[in-house]
Amino acid sequence: MKPFSQAILHWFAEYGRDLPWRRTRDPYAVWLSEIILQQTRVAQGTAYWQRFMEAFPSVEALAAAPEDEVLRLWAGLGYYSRARNLHAAAKQVVALGGFPRTLEGIRALKGVGDYTAAAIGSICFDLPAPVVDGNVYRVLARHFGIATPVGTTQAKKEFTTLAGQLLPEGEASAFNQGMMDFGALQCTPARPGCLTCPLQASCQAYRTGRVQLLPVKKAPVKVQERRFSYIYLRCEGHTAIRRRGPGDIWQGLYEPLMDEFVPDTSEAKLRLLRQGVKHQLTHRTLICDFYLWESDSRPALPEGYFWIKETELDRYAKPRLVEMLLEAVAKASGAKTP
Repeated sequence: MKPFSQAILHWFAEYGRDLPWRRTRDPYAVWLSEIILQQTRVAQGTAYWQRFMEAFPSVEALAAAPEDEVLRLWAGLGYYSRARNLHAAAKQVVALGGFPRTLEGIRALKGVGDYTAAAIGSICFDLPAPVVDGNVYRVLARHFGIATPVGTTQAKKEFTTLAGQLLPEGEASAFNQGMMDFGALQCTPARPGCLTCPLQASCQAYRTGRVQLLPVKKAPVKVQERRFSYIYLRCEGHTAIRRRGPGDIWQGLYEPLMDEFVPDTSEAKLRLLRQGVKHQLTHRTLICDFYLWESDSRPALPEGYFWIKETELDRYAKPRLVEMLLEAVAKASGAKTP
């Protein structure tokens, strides 16, 4: 076994994180954790994983659930396509009669890429597949002095090949999880624990003073800005919402009246609650104005909108920006969030 691999296994045995999905080899539990933890911190993702496991204790339960219920439980995690793919993949697994046990079969599930397939395959079925995520990129780039920009096709091929060469026979599960934890706890982005690192002597970045320079990152994508308004329409204990369609952010989630332009403030019962509220997405900055429109009679609604009781709002999955609007409405009304 290579010294690097042995050091990772020894470190993981002593310092590896005790996470609830690591107490089982159930592919459903492991797969669910991997999907939730994409673009999500472990601390936040753990609560969501537990919530999903309680609501849907098996892949069959998840597959049978209405999509609205899945999206409602997912609310707050962002990247809602993950939730829709999760639901679709659960139906695939049920149709197959169980989780596939090959990398090709796992990768064929909706929303599962190379990394997730390798994680599930190695952890649950002992498949000799290396995982390469942000933590692994960082550890390998620093230790072996690799300057290939991560996020490129060349880097994916180069780092995956190297990780595969380091994968110890019969230890894929422990090594892969050890690499992820080592990057998350020891070889961290900003303040790595170089002085206590078991790989310090052989680390190229440490020896050449390039710890903060590696890994090299690809040029960032330009963030676009989008402005619009949300109008909370209230009429006799009811409000109007619609379900967002495909082709834009937050597909399948619900929102109140939306106006790409500032509404006419001459309307006597239209109140500006908050102006210029910023909400950051990965490649987009949303800037939104919040309005409250209290009406004595129900106005005609734009196509796609429908009336619901305000007390039923919790039944509908909503993006975080809409939750912020509801908080502003509650504050203005001196009541609890609708």
